[in-house]
Amino acid sequence: MLAGGAARRLGGADKPGLRVGGRPLLDRVLAACAGARRTVVVADPRPTARPVTWAREDPPGGGPLAALAAGLRHTTAEYVLVASADLPFLAGPTVGRLLSALAAGDADGVLLTDADGRDQPLVAAYRAPALRRELAALARNRAGRGERADGAQLTGLPLRRLTGALRLTRVPDAVAAFDCDTWDDLATARARIREHGHVLDEWISAAKDELGIDLDVDTGILLDLARDAAHGVARPAAPLTTFLVGYAAGRAGGGPEAVAETARKAAALAQRWAEEAADTGSAPARGKPDVAPDATPDTRPDA
Repeated sequence: MLAGGAARRLGGADKPGLRVGGRPLLDRVLAACAGARRTVVVADPRPTARPVTWAREDPPGGGPLAALAAGLRHTTAEYVLVASADLPFLAGPTVGRLLSALAAGDADGVLLTDADGRDQPLVAAYRAPALRRELAALARNRAGRGERADGAQLTGLPLRRLTGALRLTRVPDAVAAFDCDTWDDLATARARIREHGHVLDEWISAAKDELGIDLDVDTGILLDLARDAAHGVARPAAPLTTFLVGYAAGRAGGGPEAVAETARKAAALAQRWAEEAADTGSAPARGKPDVAPDATPDTRPDA
């Protein structure tokens, strides 16, 4: 992951640290790459939500090809995902789609294209041997006779010098390819996450990162539970009940199955409360005790 650019169009701001949905851009991209065996970030070290390996091109600020070469030195994987740290909407499924397309074909890389059809080589999956081969060739061609070809020879070279030598497959995805190069881009990203179709998923992702939770649960179950508790008991019961369900699920092992089971029990309880409220004031049928059908007889003696 490349996160050491100068952000000139942002006036030199700390772009990876800019927040969208309460999370730094860098952390949002790291979350999309959570399934990676190793995550290498080429930049000066900083606090991150997930553990990473830090690298730096020499000299610092040498551009994307020098940064890419520096990052490749820290991995032995056959396939690598290359991403910039300014992609607010990159998500795990898109990463998986890129890697699957790469594995299924014979291209050197699979990259996204943006809304205008332009290549985005910093949102792509590549075969690492192909990257090393072409980066080494560029370094050799730039080195003078008798000079050692290394990462320094890649300083200042544009990305197209690399991508032009690779066989690439393209996948259109205007949302995942959206990057924050300007303040207007940042404002657009911040507005989009608050749209009705996105805000809940965005909030849940941000909350899980903030709380250090890596758990996928069926949010529909919890929303239904909150509705049942609010309607069948009282509105304040909704947040309290979902909290208690989370606590109980944690004590029971904390997996998605535990959440579903505790939510089911609480929803059944809320339903019983609602049924009782609907029957308030009515007398039990003649000759039938007002007890649950599966209740056991009370054989305790009178005090």
